[in-house]
Amino acid sequence: MSGATTRPALEGYLTERDGLPHLLGSRCIACGTYYFPRLDSFCRNPACDSTDFEDVALSRSGTLWSFTNAAYQPPAPYIPVKDPYEPFAIAAVELEREGMIVLGQCAEGIAVEDLRVGMPMELIVETLFSDEDGDALVWKWKPVAEGASA
Repeated sequence: MSGATTRPALEGYLTERDGLPHLLGSRCIACGTYYFPRLDSFCRNPACDSTDFEDVALSRSGTLWSFTNAAYQPPAPYIPVKDPYEPFAIAAVELEREGMIVLGQCAEGIAVEDLRVGMPMELIVETLFSDEDGDALVWKWKPVAEGASA
């Protein structure tokens, strides 16, 4: 995620820890509820009235909770990377530590046919698009290779 020719596609959504990409979230200091994207207004947990949060690097791994494909081109601000548009897989992953569901595109080359509910997934960073300012990076989900750990 570093270098003169790369940048996050969405500011404030990604961070690095120990050289690995993580989603940047928030945790309510009072009740421990996690949020993504970051939250700094008020805790949405109905049992909590706190407004104090800490930034946290969220889990890089989780379990595939659900998935689908983007069979049609999303509206702006989505930037199509191929012309004509090519559908891509979308994963809903339950994060290992936080237990929350985070949506994201699947890694390049991963199709709906490659996915099964319950399979282990890991977060990676890939180029969403390139322009005159360089590569814009975004998080994506990828099945964990058999025998590997995220």
